[in-house]
Amino acid sequence: MAGDNDDAPGLIVARYSKTAVVMDENGSTRSCHLRPNLAHLVAGDRVFWSQDESGAVVVGQLDRYSELKRPDARGQLKAVAANVDLIAIVIAPAPEPFANLIDRYLVAAHLADIDTLIILNKSDLVDTNPESRALLHRYHEIGYDIIETGPSNSATESLSSALGTTTSVFVGQSGVGKSSIINRLLPERELRIGALSEGVLKGRHTTTTAEVFQRSQGGFIIDSPGIREFGLQHVDAQLVAPGFREFTPHLNDCRFRDCSHLVEQHHCGVLAALDRGDISPDRYDSFVNIVSNVSSSPY
Repeated sequence: MAGDNDDAPGLIVARYSKTAVVMDENGSTRSCHLRPNLAHLVAGDRVFWSQDESGAVVVGQLDRYSELKRPDARGQLKAVAANVDLIAIVIAPAPEPFANLIDRYLVAAHLADIDTLIILNKSDLVDTNPESRALLHRYHEIGYDIIETGPSNSATESLSSALGTTTSVFVGQSGVGKSSIINRLLPERELRIGALSEGVLKGRHTTTTAEVFQRSQGGFIIDSPGIREFGLQHVDAQLVAPGFREFTPHLNDCRFRDCSHLVEQHHCGVLAALDRGDISPDRYDSFVNIVSNVSSSPY
């Protein structure tokens, strides 16, 4: 919806119950009350706000062009971030990369129509686990964008250039260095957190909710433990295969429209491609694992 002439555009950088921290066009932040009809706002939402005698208030919301969702404790899908352009999937030589987790993130990104970038962090330690680099390049051969990075300034600059002016979310296993990457990309991040805690958030713990950080080179990073671990419990098993990029050319070769790509060997384009070597056994096994878990989900 559009705002009135006196309303100013802004960006939700953090959401807390009935209030939100809004960044204006000049990069300044303020705590705003939310109107009851805007209770579903999340980090990344574009809004309109105004100032009245009682303080700042969010009065309107622009349409989202993308959103990340996850099931809540009752199995209801809830948005956790809005207007995301890129999911950055981080792996490292240690802990050992878990390919099935990468595949789950890729399926989730496909379903949300959000681009992906697979990042090998701690590349200076890759000799301790050369398979991590091999895994990275296997995804490159499928057609995914990849990049290696580490603690050097040149590596950080390369990653920053790859991110461009996107709004990005970083995901991955614990210990792969997501926070270290974000800190290198956002050297002013700790100052922003301190300013919010002491000022507009009045001491609230900022690590329990999604937060948006503006990069000096352009673009934004959304940091949130909740986003890092979004799952697939809510996904229809039939929607998993299109999230495997190399399956796509073969999906129309199945005899049956509702083919599960599991047992229909003589009539399944995916299984035929697997037999020919066009699909790797590892990726197919990962697909089976995801479908099995989705099919047994209580949601």
